[in-house]
Amino acid sequence: MARIAAGVEYHGAAYCGWQSQPAAPSVQARVEQALSRVADSPVAVVCAGRTDAGVHALSQVIHFDTEARRAERAWVLGANSHLPPDISLRWARPVPQDFHARFSATARAYRYLILNRGVRPAVGGGLALCVYQRLDAGAMQAAAELLVGEHDFSAFRAAECQARSPVRRIRSLSVRRDGELLVVDVTANAFLHHMVRNIVGLLLVVGKGEAPPSRAAEQLQSRNRASGEATAAAHGLYLSRVEYPGQFGLPDESAIIAPLITTGGSHVLV
Repeated sequence: MARIAAGVEYHGAAYCGWQSQPAAPSVQARVEQALSRVADSPVAVVCAGRTDAGVHALSQVIHFDTEARRAERAWVLGANSHLPPDISLRWARPVPQDFHARFSATARAYRYLILNRGVRPAVGGGLALCVYQRLDAGAMQAAAELLVGEHDFSAFRAAECQARSPVRRIRSLSVRRDGELLVVDVTANAFLHHMVRNIVGLLLVVGKGEAPPSRAAEQLQSRNRASGEATAAAHGLYLSRVEYPGQFGLPDESAIIAPLITTGGSHVLV
């Protein structure tokens, strides 16, 4: 029995999320169906992180066990021939049996895109949140810095979150402007349900001048989600990278991600 790891890219608009659900289209079900066709036998996959309905991924990582013997390129091209246009395998390669897409990951990174201009977009409307009011990226960055480190993120988790512990360690959280686009990048050891979208919801309030940057610390210390700001929309969010120990020899996803949106005459990489 061989264990194969693979990188998956998808546009999440048409799906209920990553995880298979009865009577609802999921990314997991589509990927498993495609890989099963290539293996000529049922394939069940495990992912690095389950994304919500409407959330995108540029480097979701999965693993599966199979007795089928296929070349790396055959897994990729074969699966993609059976996948819809909004899902694509990026790469596939054999890994040791002790590799686990979820538990072997040392960090995960998400990116949230905000198109900040006074008119709605004709292109990319489903790829970034459009905010018409001018946002103060400097104030948003000041608020973001207050959330870096290991904390109890109860105030930023969804009510239905099933994680045993609300403690997570944010390694980095940044906000930068590139023309009309604001890019929020966050890397942590793991995330709670809706954690990134709730953080972005807070940053938007600060960026609009409706609250000072210190609001981030206040919300964090409250450990109360009920008093938090609105959850940011799903369509601006991307699972952008999953990190693993070098011993597994997986591709450096940051080196192969292509430009997604062009704004202000420059490319913003996601």
